Amino acid sequence: MDIQITRYNNTQKDSWDRFLKESKNGLFFFERNYMDYHSDRFIDHSLIFTKKDQIIAVFPANEANEEIFSHAGLTYGSLISYEKIKAVEVIEVFQLLLNYYRNNNFKKITYKAIPSIFSEQPSQEDLYALFLNNAKLTRRDISSVLSIQNRLPLANSPARRYKKCLKLGLEIKENKTFDNYWSLLTNVLASNHGAKPVHNLHEIQQLAESFPNNIKLYEVRENGELLSGTVIFDFGNVIHTQYLANSERGREIGALDYLLIKLFEEYFQGRTYFSFGISTENHGKLLNEGLINQKEMYGGRGICNDFYEITLN
Repeated sequence: MDIQITRYNNTQKDSWDRFLKESKNGLFFFERNYMDYHSDRFIDHSLIFTKKDQIIAVFPANEANEEIFSHAGLTYGSLISYEKIKAVEVIEVFQLLLNYYRNNNFKKITYKAIPSIFSEQPSQEDLYALFLNNAKLTRRDISSVLSIQNRLPLANSPARRYKKCLKLGLEIKENKTFDNYWSLLTNVLASNHGAKPVHNLHEIQQLAESFPNNIKLYEVRENGELLSGTVIFDFGNVIHTQYLANSERGREIGALDYLLIKLFEEYFQGRTYFSFGISTENHGKLLNEGLINQKEMYGGRGICNDFYEITLN
């Protein structure tokens, strides 16, 4: 089929980013300004596939020892394809991809499949190619997603807290500066979970400034006091919530319920899906029932985030 394969290098940044915007399943965090913000932590080994001098697919990936990950620093990886690609071409691309990494002495590929709701067009030819190449499903997380245009009724508890907050005259605003919220989030994660945000303040601020249409912070305040907030990752048809936190006063009155309901009922009512993220631990084997129950009370229901491994013999 005369498909050519090359390893990505920095001189191809513009053509890579242009292709992503035209692809059927590209996400903004595959753009090089997002991928490369943590380039000091990951050795990039992404691939570009061309046919008749036109890019038909790219494969965001990094290497670690003798393994390839697509992508260890991102929520998803996957083969990103142009709109008109056909199944037979995807199968050929996979064969080239596997042979390339095999010939470069890598032993295994970990592949994080993009859930179908994120794609502009049907794009699961990659899953069929994985099956043909004996890929093994090694991890499955369940993520809760709400259908904005066909919402299930709110459970009584969040509906009641929402009505309570309506009477308090709370203010919801987008904040371009993350300092105050990151302090609240960091304290909440440390005290409740012994954890910390994946991104530090400098990183999230830098990413939000680089992707102002995709990364946004929404806060709830009462008389100027910060009560709760969430970072929104805007993928177009999918709005994903990240880094949710409540102050003590916020928990007391249900400020986070108020914020989330306002977001999917008003701010993003024209979109398709509202994503609350995963509720699993221990590589998907442990379901946090309390956490998923909270998301299901808003009307969220499950999709799967799947991880595959291919052994390169």
